[in-house]
Amino acid sequence: MIRFISSAFASLVLFLPAAFAQLETGPLTIMSGETEHSFTVELANDPEEVQAGLMNREELAENAGMLFDFGQPREANMWMKNTLISLDMLFIDPDGKVLAIARETVPGSLRRINPGVPVKGVLELAGGRAAELGIEPGDTVHHDVFGNMGE
Repeated sequence: MIRFISSAFASLVLFLPAAFAQLETGPLTIMSGETEHSFTVELANDPEEVQAGLMNREELAENAGMLFDFGQPREANMWMKNTLISLDMLFIDPDGKVLAIARETVPGSLRRINPGVPVKGVLELAGGRAAELGIEPGDTVHHDVFGNMGE
């Protein structure tokens, strides 16, 4: 019995660092007309990070977010499983152009959220934030993922 408990504990200890690993963070700006909005975002770019997303978070600062980098453009099937807060999801093409926005998504919903076109990335912000800032499809997201950070 003690051997089983110590093996289980050892497995848990090995798993914990990966589960709580800090994601890479960095600056991101959105140009909406002549207005620049600055954020600090976490970057999710491997399958485990993309799958976990913002699940189980109880809050998201108003100038924070998570950027999902899919590498090559693909269909984005997002959902809110185990997500405790409402989010705005901005679907972005390879040049950083916002193609569509899913606004104030429903926490815990299993409904698939998809813009119907391939995208390079998705930016998740606190629910309602895009409307507060006047962010609309056609605006441009500037980040290293889109190769336009210095523009």
